[in-house]
Amino acid sequence: MPKNILNRAHSALTKQHKIAIAGVAALGTAAIALSAVPSNADTVTTGSPATADQVAGGTTLKNVKGTVTDQLAPQTVKLDTLAAKKKAADAAAAAKQRAEAAKKKAAAAAAAKKAAQDRAAKEAASRSTQRIDMQPVAAKTYANNLDGWIRQALDIMHSKGIPGSYNGLYRNIIRESSGNPMAINNWDINAANGIPSKGLLQVIQPTFNAYHVSGTSWNIYDPVANITAAANYAAHRYGSMDNVNSAY
Repeated sequence: MPKNILNRAHSALTKQHKIAIAGVAALGTAAIALSAVPSNADTVTTGSPATADQVAGGTTLKNVKGTVTDQLAPQTVKLDTLAAKKKAADAAAAAKQRAEAAKKKAAAAAAAKKAAQDRAAKEAASRSTQRIDMQPVAAKTYANNLDGWIRQALDIMHSKGIPGSYNGLYRNIIRESSGNPMAINNWDINAANGIPSKGLLQVIQPTFNAYHVSGTSWNIYDPVANITAAANYAAHRYGSMDNVNSAY
């Protein structure tokens, strides 16, 4: 075989061999790529770049890891929820405290009102008791006899500031009239002058009228009126009926 023919044959063989080798390499690369693709041809693994066909077809990419912000978002929502719950709990506790404070304030006001009512009731009862205690004095009664007349006259005299004692009155009454409120003297100088002495302490009418004690009867024969008028006269003239030991 001629030499140049051999050279051309070798050159052609070499070129074909290169093409064959390139083809095998291309097929191997394709096989490796296909083996990495999951059963769903439209899904790519994390980190693998999408093909032009997948991008054009709007294929959804799965298993793609989010950013750090996206990963923290659920935790932020959880914290916000906890903060909202705590705020609501604090508001409920504050409302409860206000309600308890209002309840205590109302109870204190009710207690103060009751205490005031109790004080008012006690004061009213005390005043009522005082009035009851005073009634026996206002309703004091005296016996309708010489002892009772003298005691009643003494109470009136003391209220008017007229001096005198039970003994001084009794002694002079017995000497003047023997205790007879209707006694009258028709024989002495006063009787001769037309103004006889009358009553327990034998008082003439002009003297009785001049020294009459307010609040007593204007009847000269009235025992209490006669005693008080005579005692008033004796106080002005002798200092007291106690100082009188004879006709006056």
